[in-house]
Amino acid sequence: MRYSTVVSLLGTLALTLHGCGGGGQGSGDGTCDLADPQCPDGMVCSAVLDSAALCVAPVVIRGGVLDLADSAPIEGALIQAVDVNGAAVGTSGTTDADGAYSLTVPALRDFEGTPLDGIYTLRVQAADYQEFPTAIRPALPLDATTGELLDPDGWVIENALTTVGLIALPGDTSALGSIAGVINADPNAGILVVAEGSQSALTGFSDSEGAYTIFNVPAGSYTVQGYAAGVQLDEVSTLVDAGEDVVDLNLSASTRPLSTVSGNVQIVNAPGGSTTSVILALESTFDEAAGRGTVPPGLRVGDIAGSFTIEGVPDGKYVVLAAFENDSLVRDPDQTIGGTTIVRIEAPDPTLGNTITLSEGFKVTEALAIVGPGADGPEQVLTTTPTFEWDDDSSEDGYEVFVFDAFGNEVWSQEIGSVSGSPTVTLTYGGPPLAPGMFYQFRTTSFREKMGVRTAISTTEDLKGVFFYLSP
Repeated sequence: MRYSTVVSLLGTLALTLHGCGGGGQGSGDGTCDLADPQCPDGMVCSAVLDSAALCVAPVVIRGGVLDLADSAPIEGALIQAVDVNGAAVGTSGTTDADGAYSLTVPALRDFEGTPLDGIYTLRVQAADYQEFPTAIRPALPLDATTGELLDPDGWVIENALTTVGLIALPGDTSALGSIAGVINADPNAGILVVAEGSQSALTGFSDSEGAYTIFNVPAGSYTVQGYAAGVQLDEVSTLVDAGEDVVDLNLSASTRPLSTVSGNVQIVNAPGGSTTSVILALESTFDEAAGRGTVPPGLRVGDIAGSFTIEGVPDGKYVVLAAFENDSLVRDPDQTIGGTTIVRIEAPDPTLGNTITLSEGFKVTEALAIVGPGADGPEQVLTTTPTFEWDDDSSEDGYEVFVFDAFGNEVWSQEIGSVSGSPTVTLTYGGPPLAPGMFYQFRTTSFREKMGVRTAISTTEDLKGVFFYLSP
């Protein structure tokens, strides 16, 4: 197996009609009950368009999990497929000694069992490795309708996107432990679980059975809580010794009311974008320098041009981010005007309770367009000194350029003066050598200066400009 540009994940599948019934499983006509799915071995019960559910051959996502730096297989990685809402679906899996895995996922079928719909992405976690996906390493979607029918396995999706490369954590990881348990709530799949300690916040996601594992936990005391839209859980505390695996740390449903967050967005000077999105990132996972954090499933609203509301918000502290996703828009970086600073909230609010209305709106403006690398997604570069290129901002006095690694660490920065006579600006990387298999992101901000005062004008988008280098 090998990587493609951004290794990613996912799978979706569909099943093909394969003669059901018999043996007391399923009905004689091949129909089945989704609430109590009983089908012959090797088959699954699947929803069918405009018809009763049928027993069909499963569709399987097959792939591998490898070390991105040297392609070595990773054993014991946890894999799950998630739907467009971030909920875990189908079966979950663990990689074998060869790094291989196999997942079965649902898909809407026609009466012949051919997949009609089903879009999924993958999540991957492993000891000693950064989880996948992250803010700058998105999971690319797989379509269930693209599976290949392979007897006797069903519809199989196996390609470059189902091979996922993970980035090894830096330093000695021998003293890291883990925390595991089960979510006792409905729903319990795809819940973001966070262990907050004095030095860091570690994350994991519950699988389709509600089980979760948080890897790479340093010794210390932690508060563990689960987050997803519409789900309220009671937090639990635990102590992790060096190298210890804490098990059966279960999270249970709470009767505390959920919160609602409302506000508004003002889009200005943005002929390239008309609507945007707003997300709630957990404050404990937010990286101030890189400007990104982990978003619980469902705490997002899109197609925003004015007012917005996010409902079903569980208790916690959040950073509210507007125009974070790729839509040709960014939060206005000029912090000398209102509506441009980072907004933090707590749910419930000590004063407003469970109905939280932001007192100031977000000002959003057009982004500086990236030419490359990473204009349309993470991109492999073939040199340790890549050249960055972006559209010129005609009214600027200069640019600030920053490069971050996949862990959010700033590895290089450079300031350049105004550019004229060219529609784009270029700058060659001059920082420390690129690490093979590491993902990086370059970000650029244009600015004006008047009487010694610097004012930011615009910036590149939060999720673009991502690149990586693989040694020959």
